[in-house]
Amino acid sequence: MDIDLFEQLQKEGTISAASAEKVRTITTSRLFSVHWELKTILYLGVLLLSGGLGILIYKNIDTIGHQAILLAIALACGGCFYYSFRHKLPFSREKVPAPNSFFDYILLLGCLLLVTFITYLQVQYNVFGTRYGAATFIPMLVLFFSAYYFDHLGVLSMAVTNLAAWMGVTVTPLQLLSNNDFSSYTLIYTGLVLGALLIVAALLSHRLQFKAHFSFTYSNFGTHIFLIANLAGMFAAYDGPYGLWFLLLVAATIFFYSQAMKQRSFYFVLIITLYAYIGLSFIVVRLLMATGSEGGIYAGLLYFIMSGIGAIILLINVNKKLKTA
Repeated sequence: MDIDLFEQLQKEGTISAASAEKVRTITTSRLFSVHWELKTILYLGVLLLSGGLGILIYKNIDTIGHQAILLAIALACGGCFYYSFRHKLPFSREKVPAPNSFFDYILLLGCLLLVTFITYLQVQYNVFGTRYGAATFIPMLVLFFSAYYFDHLGVLSMAVTNLAAWMGVTVTPLQLLSNNDFSSYTLIYTGLVLGALLIVAALLSHRLQFKAHFSFTYSNFGTHIFLIANLAGMFAAYDGPYGLWFLLLVAATIFFYSQAMKQRSFYFVLIITLYAYIGLSFIVVRLLMATGSEGGIYAGLLYFIMSGIGAIILLINVNKKLKTA
């Protein structure tokens, strides 16, 4: 509420002094919402609790024992899921609110403990042997089920992350991961496929109206993963057919931009513009370097100045268009 406006109206005689005083009283006694502050503190509390337990276990592993630690994690995880099953609201294709203030955090803690339990089993007892895909596939299924059954966006993000880990471990030879060879085309193609699958999941969620509010999470992960993999393909093909990768980037940019405009999402327009700008700049710098002349350096500096201004103007105009649409 603009208190200065009411004071100005009082001076002009439009409203009485008593009315202006009532407005001041309402403004000074207005409640301040701390909803998001409390949610942030509770989420941080869950993360700090899981991290603190990990540090405690690490420092006292010799005195506690592995079996006791696994039992404690299993009991805590089971307790969290038991609470979630007891207090959940009936399942629905639409968004289901949390039954109480602590439900989301207890479920998130249970999922974190589940991942910790399976990781501990694999590291300490090598339960899955060299089948590392199984070690990520099992929690992935549980996380996706929990995300849909309990309607939890945080758990859905964990499930998508686990899906990415499972695809990376399953498709990619182990030596590539151990050598940190992230320029491998195997990883790049895996990223493209994963990004495309997540985009399809987002479109289906929205079209089928089955947990349609999950579509943003799928789109967010899918857009970033696909475009990052696309740029990685361009950079890896530095002396090869990088132009083909650029054409793929152009096609992806057009598609993602059209979807962002349909959703009226400036966030997606922004990230798409940034990825497209990086790809275009790579092509321009590559061509200027091929000239081998000193003028190419000045042309490159001029390009970055002019293109940066152009990108800002574009984003401002698109933002205005989205607000007025």
